[in-house]
Amino acid sequence: MSRALTPSQTIGPFYFGTVTNTYRHDMAVPGVAGERIEIVLTLYDAEGAVVPDGLIEIWQANSHGRYDHPEDCRNLPLDPGFEGFGRASTDGRGCARFGTVKPGRVPWPAGGLQAAHINISVFARGVLNRLATRLYFDGDAALAEDPVLELVEPERRATLIATRDGSGLWQMPLHLGGARETVFFDC
Repeated sequence: MSRALTPSQTIGPFYFGTVTNTYRHDMAVPGVAGERIEIVLTLYDAEGAVVPDGLIEIWQANSHGRYDHPEDCRNLPLDPGFEGFGRASTDGRGCARFGTVKPGRVPWPAGGLQAAHINISVFARGVLNRLATRLYFDGDAALAEDPVLELVEPERRATLIATRDGSGLWQMPLHLGGARETVFFDC
């Protein structure tokens, strides 16, 4: 008798109970150190249509480069009131908004530092398991030496880089499939 793994279940119907119905999640309370930024993540399906009922979670280090996590024991400041975690559902235009601070660089386990980034998890109808990706910041000189970006084919790296628009918002499309599919990572 074969004991092969069984396929995953789709994330519904429980998925729909997790939708927060918020279109902006403010993570940085007053007094948190660092450059305040706003991020807009727009979720698209494989055909390029917006996904109005997705859920996006982000997790990041604070502006000093420290995660609010028990395993991050480095001697760097933690900011009271900043957990580095946010969750927002997408709106009718497929957008999820977050107010946060620009994260500091964090170490890479094999040595060196990673470029400033935000970890992203995507949940949506038809997605069997969460999709994990990253947001990097356009113009960051450290992008050239980031060990994760070095693992991504050069022609696909742009799918991980947010750009700043004229109003100061950091924007990044998240494509679940198709010709412009975002790079997603195994977790």
